[in-house]
Amino acid sequence: MEEMFGIKYARPEVVLLQESGIGVAEMAARTCYDSFSHSENDVVKALESTLPDAKMCESLNNIKESQLLDDLAWTYFHHSILEHANLSYLIRGTSRGVLQEHARHRIQAISVRSTRYTMSSLINAFVASKQGGDREFFIEKVLAFDMFVTADEAYNRIEIGGMYEKLDFQAKQVEDFYTLAVTKSSLAFLEELQGKPQELYDALEAGKKKRNVGDAFKHIITDNVKVDMVVTFNLRSLKNYFTLRDSGAAYFQIRWLAQEMIKATPQKYLDLIIKKK
Repeated sequence: MEEMFGIKYARPEVVLLQESGIGVAEMAARTCYDSFSHSENDVVKALESTLPDAKMCESLNNIKESQLLDDLAWTYFHHSILEHANLSYLIRGTSRGVLQEHARHRIQAISVRSTRYTMSSLINAFVASKQGGDREFFIEKVLAFDMFVTADEAYNRIEIGGMYEKLDFQAKQVEDFYTLAVTKSSLAFLEELQGKPQELYDALEAGKKKRNVGDAFKHIITDNVKVDMVVTFNLRSLKNYFTLRDSGAAYFQIRWLAQEMIKATPQKYLDLIIKKK
């Protein structure tokens, strides 16, 4: 837990899902300079005169260090060879505000939890609150979702109250609001369970989820909402990311994310992209 500007925040969680190793990057560098025989790694030396089989590829991918890569990274700044190493991270609990910052890094693969498809429970809570519940019912339900990076309940109640007000405004403006909010097969529950908000909520949750429900309601959420994502960087792009984002000049939430990603990154990669102090 961290406190910034008088508000408590939860840090994101990061797990390294996969890594390609640095062996292919050395192979690429050796190809550039035709210097296979100078490698300290036997499998690289052998590749000068033979094509690799599956066992050799496995050995290549298990290489722990390479003096050539270190020289190219820190002495000669031949960084294109770092593009042959890739790492994929699972990130949970960062914010939509960070997502906007993250997307500015062009060379990455990124897959993000979709608000188009994952807002059903939130909308179901609002529908139940309007059909026999109240504003507090909605707030209590959404509080349990743990959907914000902010960790102050008082502040999060303000956020959720704002979401309620936006939805309530929209409900008064749109004649067919409930057909936007729930599937056709669940509309009957609104009459059957009128005055029973918890039962209605449970019925809506158990029913069919409305496809693309977020299309009509994405406007209610803020940059404070948590997102989960999987990102893949090549090592050269990761170097750029860490240089810019693990910096005192970076937005504090993305700096926290960069710090957690660094913790999850094996040392053999960090040695090539973060200058030793």
